[in-house]
Amino acid sequence: MIFFATFKIALRALRRNTLRTLLTMLGIIIGVGAVIAVVSIGSGAKAQVEAAIASMGQNVVLILSGNVSRGGFRMGFGTAGTLTREDFEAIRKEVPGVTGISPEVWASAQVAMGNQNSFSQVRGVGVDYLDIRSWRLTSGANFTEADVRSGNKVALLGKTTAEMLFGDEDPVGQPIRIKNAPFTVVGLLVAKGMSGRGDDQDDVVLVPYTSAMTRLTGQTTFRSFNAQASSAKLLPSVQADIISLLRQRHRIGPDKEDDFLVRTQQEISETATATSKVMTWLLGSVAAVSLLVGGIGIMNIMLVSVTERTREIGIRMAVGARGRDILLQFLTEAVVLSVLGGSLGIFLGVLSSRVLPRILSSLGVSTLVSPDSIVVAFLFSAVIGVFFGFYPARKASQLDPIDALRYE
Repeated sequence: MIFFATFKIALRALRRNTLRTLLTMLGIIIGVGAVIAVVSIGSGAKAQVEAAIASMGQNVVLILSGNVSRGGFRMGFGTAGTLTREDFEAIRKEVPGVTGISPEVWASAQVAMGNQNSFSQVRGVGVDYLDIRSWRLTSGANFTEADVRSGNKVALLGKTTAEMLFGDEDPVGQPIRIKNAPFTVVGLLVAKGMSGRGDDQDDVVLVPYTSAMTRLTGQTTFRSFNAQASSAKLLPSVQADIISLLRQRHRIGPDKEDDFLVRTQQEISETATATSKVMTWLLGSVAAVSLLVGGIGIMNIMLVSVTERTREIGIRMAVGARGRDILLQFLTEAVVLSVLGGSLGIFLGVLSSRVLPRILSSLGVSTLVSPDSIVVAFLFSAVIGVFFGFYPARKASQLDPIDALRYE
């Protein structure tokens, strides 16, 4: 009962100066709202990256060939063809835990059907590629091992490429031309959406890697392999075994640098999300500064309130109120200020998180409101009320009743 009476007195005191109360809460409102909005943007960016990484498939190990130097600059891994068909066969047969592996040959080429054409990404891949990437077909079927061995001119179309060439018509069984070489469409891929780099993953044509190498690129080596481990727990051991096998096959000495790069899906995900995590924490910390500013505002106003109500405090003490009763009253006022401000800030933050993607739609910004960020921001605002309200409340509780009664 004492708490509810104190709470009612606190509300009555805050209502006396409604405008001042609202202005005092403004720092908390803006701080909590900013923290929730910033964290939701960071969480949205992280979710986008994780979705893009997940589109690679499950338990994927990416093997890139070496790099080349041009004009004194290293062009990065995957630019030199240091991976061979023998490497591909050795990994498939000798590395335990590998359930599938596919080479990958890349080429940008004009793809045409009748008078319709598209400049699309053409990838030469193996039979296991769709399983590794968890990529399903909406119609048709995957090409076979026999198609790969024979270098048959068959193709799978991504949704974007299929729509540009065939519109709403099912392309399965239809002929297309890739660099003027005739191919037959045997399957239509399910839409994947955008990649982590912002590329359209559906603007693609998949063909057997043997067909791509002999008819499209003329390459004799590979720039990358996609392998799949049987479980996430085996990823480190599969990675280590592939590195050991390739170093042995490429005759790389103990003191020599690898002419290839092996990365697991977990490593790629951690690297890709590291930047968004840092930016989220940085921006969240900057936004949290406004919470501290709001807390200082609460302390300032509560000190003013103690000065204005000195005589009231003296009267209450004269009729029997103890120091802890005065402490509780002013502390309750500070907490009510911060909690109300925090509640309005949560509303503002959630609303901003819903509106920002529409305003910044051209930048591809997405948001994801985390319940944890709401709880943390609310608790932080309450803690600020207690922390910054304690000193004014303690000062009020230590006033001498006689001096307080004499105060004008």
